[in-house]
Amino acid sequence: MKRLTTKEEEIMRIFWQNGPMFVRELLAFYDEPKPHYNTVSTLVRGLEEKGFVAYKAYGNTYQYFAVISEKEYKRSAMKDVISQYYDNSYMSVVSSFIEEEEMPIEDLKALIAKIENNKK
Repeated sequence: MKRLTTKEEEIMRIFWQNGPMFVRELLAFYDEPKPHYNTVSTLVRGLEEKGFVAYKAYGNTYQYFAVISEKEYKRSAMKDVISQYYDNSYMSVVSSFIEEEEMPIEDLKALIAKIENNKK
C-alpha cells in the first residue's frame, strides 16, 4: 500500500470520521485560511489514483468516499515501519520501546497478558 503525504492523511481522516462527501464539503473541515477548492480537489483526485478513495457521480459532480479503512492503513504503515527500521523483527520493536522509550515493565506485562488473552 502506498504511503500518504501529511495533507493526504488529513483528507483521509476527514473521510474516515465523516463518511462520503463532495470536495466543497471537505473545505468546511479546514481552519482558516482554508485551502483553495482546486488544491483540495487535486489532493482528492490523487487519493483516487492511489486507490484510497472512489467516487459516485452525480451529473458532473463527484461524491468521494474512502475505500481503504483507517485500520487497514495503520496496519500497513506499521508493517512498513517495522520492515524498514526493524528488519521485520517485532522483538526489536518491543526491545526499542523498553530500552529507548523507557516503557515500564508493568506496561509490557499488560501487553503480554492482552496478547495471550486474544489468542485464546
